[in-house]
Amino acid sequence: MKFGPVPLDRAEGAYLAHAVQTGARRIAKGKRLDAADIADARAAGLAEIVVAALESDDLHEDAAAALLASAAAGPGLTAQPPAHGRANIVADAPGLLLVETTAIDTVNAHDEAVTLGTLAPFTPATKDEIVATVKIIPFAVPETLTRRAADSARGVLRLAPFGRRRVAFIQTTLPGTSAKLLAKTAEVTEARCAALGLVAWREMRCAHTEEALMAVLADVADADIVLISGASAISDRRDVIPTAIEQAGGAVLRLGMPVDPGNLLCLARIGTRPVIGLPGCARSPRRNGFDWVLERLWAGLDVTGADVARMGAGGLLADVPRPEPRPKPAAAGHVGAVVLAAGRSVRMGANKLLADLGGKPVLAHVLEAVREAGLPAIVVTGNAEAEIAAMARAFGFPSAHAARYADGLSQSVAAGIAAAHDDWSAALVLLGDMPGISAEHIASLATAADANRIAVPVHNGKRGNPVAWGRRYFARLRGLEGDVGGKALLAEFADDIVEVPVESDAIFMDVDTPEALAAVRARYA
Repeated sequence: MKFGPVPLDRAEGAYLAHAVQTGARRIAKGKRLDAADIADARAAGLAEIVVAALESDDLHEDAAAALLASAAAGPGLTAQPPAHGRANIVADAPGLLLVETTAIDTVNAHDEAVTLGTLAPFTPATKDEIVATVKIIPFAVPETLTRRAADSARGVLRLAPFGRRRVAFIQTTLPGTSAKLLAKTAEVTEARCAALGLVAWREMRCAHTEEALMAVLADVADADIVLISGASAISDRRDVIPTAIEQAGGAVLRLGMPVDPGNLLCLARIGTRPVIGLPGCARSPRRNGFDWVLERLWAGLDVTGADVARMGAGGLLADVPRPEPRPKPAAAGHVGAVVLAAGRSVRMGANKLLADLGGKPVLAHVLEAVREAGLPAIVVTGNAEAEIAAMARAFGFPSAHAARYADGLSQSVAAGIAAAHDDWSAALVLLGDMPGISAEHIASLATAADANRIAVPVHNGKRGNPVAWGRRYFARLRGLEGDVGGKALLAEFADDIVEVPVESDAIFMDVDTPEALAAVRARYA
């Protein structure tokens, strides 16, 4: 290909290298120039023009892109018509993209003029989604070069379509396991499977023992894939879930994977049927290592322990927020309290924290309990800032203002956690409108708290507030958005929760409405 400026009388039939404005008309880059184009350029006062002129062995960029894309698009993929030297390759159906990475490197090593880029290997694709693109850099390339690159590209891409799968989902339980958590886990897991092509869903529950789980595993012959969500994390091959699988005649292929979140996944097989012990992070809809394994199985691919071992490159999922690294244990007693007192009290009609309860404001009862428990505290202000801050000072506590308190509870949590002292190993997040919380409740949660876990109060098998969050989770709490508190993260970090039994239902009682205030007044009069 020849490239450069030429006189107008030699430009016809060549391709315009750069767009040209000729009076009211713009001639686009890449247009093959005809007599009318030359006349307009001459009328505009141009004497020469920059063009690309093809030689006898050259292929136009579109023809070259089409040739290379057609060669690269294997089963399940289609090369779309080229334009401006680019040809996209799309998925014919939902599935998993399979890429021969070494061969892709070979294609791109032929010449800088020829490029083939793809999504990462094993990326799930939807129908008609672009999974790869060919771009020819100049306006033309030699046909011999293009054909050599096309030969290298044959078989480098294919799509493994997702099939229709039947799933048996087993959840194990322990005394006090939250029914709400079980329901949420089932909902999230079924939605994951439905997105891939679920044809039948069967949920079962059993006690978290080897005997109970082994009995349930004997009753899943109708499933293509078996998923097990344990009441407790799998920490060893001798733990309940791996042992039950082996006693049921199965084999554990891999315990643990180099993907975070997802490290504690267990991959097994009973006969030819794949079995997955879910990591705790699978309770969250966020993408994690469980998705990597599930998608491959759904696409009909065999997944071995060696396959899981090779998932480390790219296994640190950068698009997934994660807690801070596990800190060294802090000195005993370095647990503080964050008292949320910024809300707008919309349902109450007036600031509920300033309402009288037994001769003092509702908030005063909470602050008094924190002080009696001996914890340092931060009081988060927003609505009625001056009055709340003054009350905090009266109890000896500093305050932190949540400038965006009107945006929802998350902003109060974020402001309080951001103000936490550097030596706090954990923060007990209290709602300012729960006057029944006692110093004993607070002390028991503070005792159970540490930097690497979440302490939650439980009464009659039901969880309540306040919750003690280890420093490891502070970054996630600071990143919350909307009218949600830390509760939004509990499912994601279910394996890190320690439940603290309490004898009072005060952990459920707040003062959101005039009726609730009247009930609390009657109870605590």
